[in-house]
Amino acid sequence: MPHVHLPHVPAPVHGLGRAPSLGLRTARLLGDWDRELFHRVARRHWPGADPLLPRLSRFADHGVLWFTTAAGIAALGGSARARRAALRGVASLALASATINTVGKRAVRRARPVLDAVPLIRQLKRQPFTTSFPSGHSASAAAFATGVALESAGWGAAVAPLAGAVALSRVYTGVHYPSDVLVGAGLGVAAAFAVRALVPARTQPHAPGRPYHEAPALPGGAGLTVVVNEASGSADAELLRDALPYAEVRACAPEDVERELESAAWECRALGVSGGDGTVNQAAAVAARHGLPLAVFPGGTLNHFAMDLGLETVADTCRALTTGDAVRVDLGRFSPGPRGAAHGYFVNTFSLGVYPELVRLRERWSPRIGAWPAGILAAVRVLRGEHPLETQVSGERRPLWLLFAGNGVYGRVGPAPTRRDDLADGLLDVRVVHGGRLPGLRLVAAALAGPLSRSPVHAARSLHGLRIGGLAPGTPIAYDGEVAEAEGSLLVDKAPRALIVYGPRKRRRR
Repeated sequence: MPHVHLPHVPAPVHGLGRAPSLGLRTARLLGDWDRELFHRVARRHWPGADPLLPRLSRFADHGVLWFTTAAGIAALGGSARARRAALRGVASLALASATINTVGKRAVRRARPVLDAVPLIRQLKRQPFTTSFPSGHSASAAAFATGVALESAGWGAAVAPLAGAVALSRVYTGVHYPSDVLVGAGLGVAAAFAVRALVPARTQPHAPGRPYHEAPALPGGAGLTVVVNEASGSADAELLRDALPYAEVRACAPEDVERELESAAWECRALGVSGGDGTVNQAAAVAARHGLPLAVFPGGTLNHFAMDLGLETVADTCRALTTGDAVRVDLGRFSPGPRGAAHGYFVNTFSLGVYPELVRLRERWSPRIGAWPAGILAAVRVLRGEHPLETQVSGERRPLWLLFAGNGVYGRVGPAPTRRDDLADGLLDVRVVHGGRLPGLRLVAAALAGPLSRSPVHAARSLHGLRIGGLAPGTPIAYDGEVAEAEGSLLVDKAPRALIVYGPRKRRRR
């Protein structure tokens, strides 16, 4: 047999003559695994999934599924926690969607899977034209479900299967590889936790440190008169009548609340109120003037004062009424008060500058578009403002974009005050945003970067009081969501331990 000479063929060259690197080999293995798993899902038939998952995937386009779910949670839940869970879910979704569409899709330009192995009945009628990595639908689903769960574990458990089905549908319909879905879901979870870092969840109302005070025990509400603001988000007179069969419950329109509170104060052993923080403000002033203990029933959208008392539900307040557990708390005070009164009071916050304008815009737009959208649009409007308020604070004249004074020192987590650990500390939490170019946007940027105390446009102090002078006639001020006008000068201070409020005793650590 003749000898055949074969020419030398050089081996394939990888890099500079070396074998493929560990990272390259790992990437190839992961890519092979990704494609293999995609084809397994494509070849597998799940009974009932063919008509369901493609429709679910389409319904999740543009967040329609999650906005609908959020509306359902807020309506069916009927509680402040449910509304907070819905809002946190939407906020988390918005952050995840913005991140994916502006950064994620452009960072890795991965082609969509080839649809040869996917049965026609599963394929979407309109195929996406964006890049495949990461999955925006999966990010939105995970962000919404995680955001809801961070505020309400129960609603989070209800939403989680729906979010998982949407993520699965993206592989089942052939528009994403499994790794697209996994990474997208991870980014969605991260977005929800980022929102929580900015606005901490309030899943566990706490009873902060404060002086305790005995109040009349009123089982079933005997001797209690409750005034209910019918316009508040979750105020429910019938619920209160069922929970407190011996109490007198008066439901009234917002313009009649103050008159009903004054009338009730002359006849009852304890005064009760159900409504938002503005309604609670009115009741607190009346109760303090008459020396009556106050029972607060959460009935507004946010219920900041009730939450800081450790009260999240009507049942929490009813338990305190039954046992006679109460606390003494400070009242914030400004002098002169609105409409010629000697003093005005606030249980949460006092402010001047852009916030009163935000409240006015919100109140003007909310009847047409709803409270939450109106609040967001109003915030966007004032964040763009560059017209500071010229005033004099503690003897020094300066341009201010915002002055905020909280009744008690707030926690320093995130860009906004969140929670108070002591409602009888005798201190005002004073925060000032100086005037200048785009102070609102600079404040937001500083808040995202770190503690607000590091911001050059922001200052924070804990004070017993401060004097504000040089106010032009008609200068708007805001207190607990209400707006009034001031002129000349104001003294903002505290009425220490002026109010007795029913609330749970602080649980002792063991």
